[in-house]
Amino acid sequence: MLRRLYDWTMAKAAHPHAEWWLALFAFVEASFFPIPPHPLLGLMCLAEPKKAIRFAVIATLASVMGGMLGYAIGYFVYESVGTQMLTALGLAKSFPQAACYLREYGAEIIMIKGATPIPFKLLTITAGFIAMPLLTFVGASLVSRSISFMIVGVLFRLFGAPIKAFIDKYLGLATAGFAVAVVAGFVAVVMLSGGGEETSAKCKQAPAIVATAR
Repeated sequence: MLRRLYDWTMAKAAHPHAEWWLALFAFVEASFFPIPPHPLLGLMCLAEPKKAIRFAVIATLASVMGGMLGYAIGYFVYESVGTQMLTALGLAKSFPQAACYLREYGAEIIMIKGATPIPFKLLTITAGFIAMPLLTFVGASLVSRSISFMIVGVLFRLFGAPIKAFIDKYLGLATAGFAVAVVAGFVAVVMLSGGGEETSAKCKQAPAIVATAR
């Protein structure tokens, strides 16, 4: 089944309108959609390695624009829309800590954690809620999303053919390896970006004091 799904997705990724689908996925994922665009980006890069950088740029710009929508949701309609959205996505419990860390570290959190598997939409909505300066938010998001997507684009541009051949032959192993890498990266970033003890203790208590108003 995995092989059939892979082949089907590869065919869609090479579709003439695949770039529009990539832009759409990157845009909505940054604000409310649960599925990340990275699998589609990777498959498109596999299908056409010479266009990998172009695909990565499309994903980066679309994601930043989608992040601005998430920011607007957090800033203007958090109480009526944002809370329900985060609850539906299973991120409501993480919101108070995210708000606390964003207040303490600002753009640094966007740049570091936005480039990890931590949901970018949580950061965009939270940034709007705490009224982070818009230009700071956009700049940090651009750095963050560039790291996240451009690494994929560059790697596939340089090593696209060998990577594709490997996945064609060892799809199961590649899938397992990707999962291990994601989990390892998540754990490493959480450990390295936890902040000082005082800030860490303060933000761990955030659920008890709830994210305060702007």
